[in-house]
Amino acid sequence: MALDCVSIKDQQQTVDIGKALELLKLSDEDKTMLLVKREEQQKQPMIKVTVPPTRHDILHECDLAEDLALAFGFNAIPPALPQSNTVAEPFPLNKLSDQLRLQLVSTGWTEVLTFALCSTEDAGLKMRRPEHDMETLVRISNPKTSEFQVVRNSLLPGILKTIANNKDMALPLRLFEVQDVVHIDQSQDTNCRNERHLAAVFYSKCGSFEVIHGLLDRIMQMLDVAYEPADSDRTGGYCIRQSDDPSYFDGRCANVLYRGERIGTFGVLHPTVLGNFALTNPCSALEMNIEPFLV
Repeated sequence: MALDCVSIKDQQQTVDIGKALELLKLSDEDKTMLLVKREEQQKQPMIKVTVPPTRHDILHECDLAEDLALAFGFNAIPPALPQSNTVAEPFPLNKLSDQLRLQLVSTGWTEVLTFALCSTEDAGLKMRRPEHDMETLVRISNPKTSEFQVVRNSLLPGILKTIANNKDMALPLRLFEVQDVVHIDQSQDTNCRNERHLAAVFYSKCGSFEVIHGLLDRIMQMLDVAYEPADSDRTGGYCIRQSDDPSYFDGRCANVLYRGERIGTFGVLHPTVLGNFALTNPCSALEMNIEPFLV
């Protein structure tokens, strides 16, 4: 029986690294030592390079220039100030996320990092989500395991699974996560969009609604967002309004509104949801989109 063999060939590239040679201030002897193959015409800083198949990190001219600098020695390169005068700054959404993480940790909450992929059952059935919510899930076309079938559209299932695997820890558990979720959005080039969410779960023998409500107020205080009653004419702050989300206990759930738009939900999780994740104590939870606070 004949076996198919993978053909592995060297990659041939012609590269102009004249600028790199000029910055390194190399002599002709150094160039000869560092460069394996050169063209016959000495005036043109063009070299032909044979890249072996094992060097998968060589993709562009800049990678070859970096290899040249490594061979020459970084410590031997004369230091120089950059030509442009720029000031770096963090991405605004990441900066806000880090500030929220710091505040939550300082108030006694523990950050967790869960998988971005989950099963369809975790995202839908276990959370008692309606069918139309399942239509916004980004599905994996060829999942290797039933645990990673869709991209998460909520952070809560991952946190609840974390609690289920740490039930031996001393109560109460105060866990939170600040990460992206993904929704289908046909208006985007990729047909989906990321949203940065904050989710927190308080797991204890009483599952106090007041604790998660107090956390929401603390977050808004840190963001300098004032509370405004739902019947107020002003729309610059936040308010809460009763909700009937199926993932939460009836009468113990509320939507979070910011500038008149719903950005999240909090309350006491439904007993069926707790049973689906093999949890034996009550949970109060909060999840909201933090991107509107950047506007």
